[in-house]
Amino acid sequence: MRSARRVQLQPAYLLHHRPWRDSSRVVELHVREHGRVSLFAKGARRANHAWAPVLQPFLPLLVSWSGAGDGGTLTGAELDGAPVALPPARLMSGFYLNELQLKLLPRQDPHPGIYDAYADALGGLRAADAEARTLRLFEKRLLDALGYGIDYAHVAESGEPVEPAAYYHVGPERGVLGVADDPGSPYAYRGADLLSLAAEELHEPSGIAAARRLLHGQLETPLERRELGTRTVARAVRSTGVGRTNRGDGERSQ
Repeated sequence: MRSARRVQLQPAYLLHHRPWRDSSRVVELHVREHGRVSLFAKGARRANHAWAPVLQPFLPLLVSWSGAGDGGTLTGAELDGAPVALPPARLMSGFYLNELQLKLLPRQDPHPGIYDAYADALGGLRAADAEARTLRLFEKRLLDALGYGIDYAHVAESGEPVEPAAYYHVGPERGVLGVADDPGSPYAYRGADLLSLAAEELHEPSGIAAARRLLHGQLETPLERRELGTRTVARAVRSTGVGRTNRGDGERSQ
């Protein structure tokens, strides 16, 4: 039986929405204290509805609903502070962050740390922060919070600290495996880059590039090797040459 509870003014972000009936929407929200929930927003597709300008991606919201956490009815939505849009050039990265959460967050399982990491990432995308660094930090924090993180600062079997000048093999599910026999191998990683990722620094291009390879390898397990739509779109955009100028740090492939 559906709960009759009412939830009031909870911090949330809209991850996705789809039409429902003639004038309504089904909204997928990440609510800080409730996790990912799906609610019916009745009448929200009408142009003059009070929620029409509010229920938009990347805006901090306060939402209220009645009924179950999944399949309940949205009863209120308002901005939680002044709306600050993402720069157009960074919208694809924002949608990438949303898709990761839609694919990986379990329903009605609160992860306040992921919520806060997402809010930080949106702040980084709005500011002049390096786009690639912002995405990598969110990926790492998401994996850590969901139990898929690994220790990049120590060799898995021995527990010995990673040496900055050495090169190591890394397994996406097992961690740092040991010193690489061939430092020139595409599967070898410089210790300094591993330590940079472990400390969430990532201020050097080599560290960001290494983090991208490592984290995308880690993401394959929880994603069950499913393709992400945002990555497909980003590749298509790259292949047409759109956005090849004024690309900042060049991060468009997520």
